[in-house]
Amino acid sequence: MKIFRVIMGSVFAVALAVSASAQTAGQDMKNAGSETKQAAKDTGKGVAKGAKKTGSAVKHTTHKAAAKVDQKTQ
Repeated sequence: MKIFRVIMGSVFAVALAVSASAQTAGQDMKNAGSETKQAAKDTGKGVAKGAKKTGSAVKHTTHKAAAKVDQKTQ
């Protein structure tokens, strides 16, 4: 009788573990999708920041070059 309880307890534990892992697999997929979405947002923000910084640098350099040309033509 004691062996029967041990075997049934083991079967129950395995069944519980299998059902728990099935539930977490779906949640893992949802988490992976959310993390991918967040990574894409972060990348987009980084690109935007870099583009803004580059645009400002180009504007500054262009203004500086235009001022030099203006000085030399006067």
